Amino acid sequence: MGGIGVVIVIGAIIASMGFAMIMYTQYTTNFIESTVGETVTVGPVEYMVTFEGTHEGSKQVTPENTFVMIGITAKNIGDEKTLFSGGQLYIVDEKEQKHEAVYGEFSSKDLLLEWLEPDQSIERTTQFDIPFDEEKQYKIIIRPQKDQSTVDTALICITNC
Repeated sequence: MGGIGVVIVIGAIIASMGFAMIMYTQYTTNFIESTVGETVTVGPVEYMVTFEGTHEGSKQVTPENTFVMIGITAKNIGDEKTLFSGGQLYIVDEKEQKHEAVYGEFSSKDLLLEWLEPDQSIERTTQFDIPFDEEKQYKIIIRPQKDQSTVDTALICITNC
């Protein structure tokens, strides 16, 4: 009698460990590393990021440090329309500090919110206010929108890769 109980308990422990491993692998972030100019897919959207340089802002918006501008080409390769916004993008410095995109009117191609229809492609720019150093490495993080149902996250090296 006691032996059967031990076997049941051990079986339950093994089953719960297997279930936990399955859940862990389904919900763990999958980082896709790339470099500037390469196409990377995050969920239903293909992205290509280019480093556009630095600038000092406009008359209405000036940076605390320096604006680092990137160009983004996004194409919806899915079957449903999806949202693309500047809130999905972050820049990470060598100290692993994350900085959000800055919204402003710097050009007619500035990114705020864009709905992408299936097979639609757009080109936009955005910028980050950071203490930029030409000698350091910077990376762009692209996170998916919640409705895109993916655990993929792109990590794209833009300088000194």
